[in-house]
Amino acid sequence: MAGSGYGTLFRLTTFGESHGPAIGGIVEGVPAGLELSPEEIQQQLDRRRPGQSAIVTQRKESDEVEFLSGIFEGKTTGSPIGFLVRNNDQKPADYDEMKDTFRPSHADYTYEQKYGIRDHRGGGRSSARETISRVVAGAIARQVLNGLGIRIEAFVDQVGPLRWKGEWKPELAEVREKNPVRVPDAAMAEEMEALIREVRKDGDTIGGCIRCVITGVPSGLGEPVFDKLHAELGKAMLSVNAVKGFTIGSGFDSVEMRGSEHNDLFLEGGKTATNHSGGIQGGISNGMPLDFRVAFKPVATIMKDQQTIDNKLEETTLAGRGRHDACVVPRAVVIVESMAAIVLLDFHLRNKAVKW
Repeated sequence: MAGSGYGTLFRLTTFGESHGPAIGGIVEGVPAGLELSPEEIQQQLDRRRPGQSAIVTQRKESDEVEFLSGIFEGKTTGSPIGFLVRNNDQKPADYDEMKDTFRPSHADYTYEQKYGIRDHRGGGRSSARETISRVVAGAIARQVLNGLGIRIEAFVDQVGPLRWKGEWKPELAEVREKNPVRVPDAAMAEEMEALIREVRKDGDTIGGCIRCVITGVPSGLGEPVFDKLHAELGKAMLSVNAVKGFTIGSGFDSVEMRGSEHNDLFLEGGKTATNHSGGIQGGISNGMPLDFRVAFKPVATIMKDQQTIDNKLEETTLAGRGRHDACVVPRAVVIVESMAAIVLLDFHLRNKAVKW
């Protein structure tokens, strides 16, 4: 499986399956001498952890990270950082009847077609539990970026047809973390939670969107022409389970605008009057906040009977089982932030190679 690593200078390689012994990874490129806060890393993992509210999967996992290498007396040594997060609440028997059948819209069929073998327990490698490693690496990257004055804040801005259209402000982070949906508006949180509960009760699932705003990004990050900053952010987000779309700045709304409306006019000092570009022009950051949205599909596992096929390609019926989110976006907020942190630290390190 050649696609288990991401990054150029700051690089993450992940391993592990949903119902195997552990999920883990190796992080390379972390500067030596960095004081890492284990508490901050665990805090980010806790934001992703299952079982944290009534509207997410009830799988009970502590998701405690164990560092195996690359850290000595609380500081990074410059060598690869190896880590593990053990799987404790495994119920592979929930998936026994799926051993010879393919779940609709899951990776079951495509994995078996590609490799000729698959781990049917919770999707194995294709499970969203793989994103634990991304959160650990992202939490490490964030500690470096925080020292550079770069702040990454993501939040849920849409669940199904319900959309919050307010403007993000740093003080809204507290509001976001006080509700299980992670939307920065208490009233909208109640509506979204009620919708998710209704969908869950019906044995179904629903999609949503996450918006991410990143401030303090200096101008000059990005490597044209193929490694443009927005292209790498898009790749990073689209590599996350259930993601179906990525837009930055004005996104698809720009097709309805004229150039005279869409152009970000420059102001004294290099700032712009608007930010339709989403903080990136020509594939390079321009000093304005990075502003993008990520769309997530409804979770593919539903608690309803569905028509499917077995490994003989014959039609059969499959009943949904297991523990799953009715809506993935509340737990995916930290994953979006983490992937953004990995991308930005990688580009920060790469920028040092071209600018003396």
